[in-house]
Amino acid sequence: MSPAPGMSVEIDGPDRPQLLTEEFEELARLAARTIEGVRLEFLNGRLGVKPLRDGNHGRVLEWLVRSCLQARPELWLHSHGLRVQGTRGGRAHPDGMLAPAEALTGQGEWVSADEALMVAEVTSYESVADHRVRVEKPRAYAETGIPVYLLIDRDSAEVTVYSQPDGVRYETAQILPFGKTVHLPEPVGISLDTEPLKNWVR
Repeated sequence: MSPAPGMSVEIDGPDRPQLLTEEFEELARLAARTIEGVRLEFLNGRLGVKPLRDGNHGRVLEWLVRSCLQARPELWLHSHGLRVQGTRGGRAHPDGMLAPAEALTGQGEWVSADEALMVAEVTSYESVADHRVRVEKPRAYAETGIPVYLLIDRDSAEVTVYSQPDGVRYETAQILPFGKTVHLPEPVGISLDTEPLKNWVR
């Protein structure tokens, strides 16, 4: 039976060695070719399915792209598979990765986070996927050394800005309700007027 959208599947266990990163990448390629819109992720030895975006999710990302581009036109909010968790070989599909516009030139299917200033995720209303963006991904992105993680939470109508990764976790997490101005710390250095986000909650 196929996993439900957003669910995680345990890969490792007493009868099966942990899935290798190369095996995951081949599985992800196969899924992308055969199932429309499916994007797989691999964090902490678990396979996850990235939920399909709904219309409001897309509007939130459009708002974020426009906001970042207006403030810093030399950057772009890329939508690409990302290598995370160093030697543990994690793979994630953030909703957006803020980096120089030319940062991904010449890179393959899963790109390095070396030039990432920020990653962004928008909650999806699917419980397992939401657990990933609230618990697993903050740790994975901090372990990778990504300076800022922006979580746009449509359930609570709040924005959380994680910063100061110490290699294990983010030392700072600032939570603000939709409608407040959110200041993204350096190296991002952008202020976001989050008032429009009130239009795109459930």
